[in-house]
Amino acid sequence: MRLSVILPAKNEAEGLRQTLPRLRAAQPEAELIVVDDGSTDETAEVAESYGARVLSSPYSMGNGAAIKRGARSATGEILVFMDADGQHDPACIDGLLAKMGEGYDLVVGARDWAGQAGVHRGAANAFYNWLASRMTGFEVKDLTSGFRAVRARRFREFIYLLPNGFSYPTTSTMAFFRSAYPVAYVPIPVAKRIGRSHIRPLRDGVRFLLIIFKIATLYSPLKLFAPTAGAFFLIGLAYYAYTFVTQGRFTNMSALLFSASVIVFLIGLISEQITALTYKVEHD
Repeated sequence: MRLSVILPAKNEAEGLRQTLPRLRAAQPEAELIVVDDGSTDETAEVAESYGARVLSSPYSMGNGAAIKRGARSATGEILVFMDADGQHDPACIDGLLAKMGEGYDLVVGARDWAGQAGVHRGAANAFYNWLASRMTGFEVKDLTSGFRAVRARRFREFIYLLPNGFSYPTTSTMAFFRSAYPVAYVPIPVAKRIGRSHIRPLRDGVRFLLIIFKIATLYSPLKLFAPTAGAFFLIGLAYYAYTFVTQGRFTNMSALLFSASVIVFLIGLISEQITALTYKVEHD
């Protein structure tokens, strides 16, 4: 089957000078697509010099936006997404494809602890993996890895769900789990990136916190809302018991907490129905 390799790139000229020759040697027949996300360096020129097809944006739209542009334009039946900064080894693509040949629709390159960009990122990713595993009931070894192979027709079913920012791996992985498309993980080595990271700790710390809630709401909202509703109910019940013993009355605060538990639970039910409709696709 025809293979398309998509590399989102923002000011990654140096990384591409190392990545593209190795990629061409490893996959000589593959379609190479570099999505230039508003770069101000020679990213587009370097990509073209190595024979890659370049899709350029006049300004930066985000990593997820670059992935979506590349996926829409690719002609391959299998899509491989990888970073342009030299972290991902093109030689690992064959391992992903071999695993996909066992019947999987999505195969993700899983990093170990040594492959994480710092202790704080490693701890955050470990928590995301744990949370996603609890939500899905499957072992999620690397929720945020950007090195992955996927069947194009499956991936395009969820393009409209993908954000323009950095959390496209999370969204796409949870979408595949939610739609019962088989997902597998293959261990990969990760090299030190070339150039400067585009991650900003303060801004992206808040963004990663939102990813935690997104993981839950993407897969099964009731698994998030039901425990929250239960917590409000138990707090209200405990406060009512306290005020009844000390004051002999039912207070407005207890009523507010009980009401909040009911409202949160009903929101969860509605969200569950919306999620079911969101993932209603025609399977062949």
